[in-house]
Amino acid sequence: MNEPSPDPAAQSKYQVRFDWGRRGAGRIAEGVRLLVWVDVLPGTGSLPSASIVGLAPQRAAVLESGLVDASATARWILAEQERLGERAFIAIVAAGDAEAGFSADDLLGAGAVIDALAALGIDDSSPEAAVAASAFGGLRRAVRHLTSASASGRAASAAGMSIGELHDAAALDASEAARVLRGGAEASVD
Repeated sequence: MNEPSPDPAAQSKYQVRFDWGRRGAGRIAEGVRLLVWVDVLPGTGSLPSASIVGLAPQRAAVLESGLVDASATARWILAEQERLGERAFIAIVAAGDAEAGFSADDLLGAGAVIDALAALGIDDSSPEAAVAASAFGGLRRAVRHLTSASASGRAASAAGMSIGELHDAAALDASEAARVLRGGAEASVD
């Protein structure tokens, strides 16, 4: 059972939580069974997989996601929740620019995952998660352009990523596979 934290930033009363970067993961990951690290344009400022796994509680599954696999990630989470046989609390963490803060592409990617979860019936979202999903929903048709035009997209372009590669990274649901960095442990028996 997930015990609510007295810290409002923990968002612990909600099944789907949202925050930014390592610090955000630390705020919302307590008691979760799944952590999803959203990094639409991996590269500059990205965390290595081992560091991402280290952000989650020991028994939690850890996934990496973006726009290309948002629905696949949501389907994997639903299947994991069914496997566990219990309501699974989920931390969605936008990578951002390391700890520098806001990143439009990662907000859209996190919103896409949260939106896909809601479409599957996992919709007890914190206000922070609901805002991310709403941002994605309102801008769904522009994610390719917004990704390439964002500060992260321009930085990736300056580092040598082509416009085609940027658009490929923002191709919503282009992949049917979830990127699982660590599977979850069995459900606890009370």
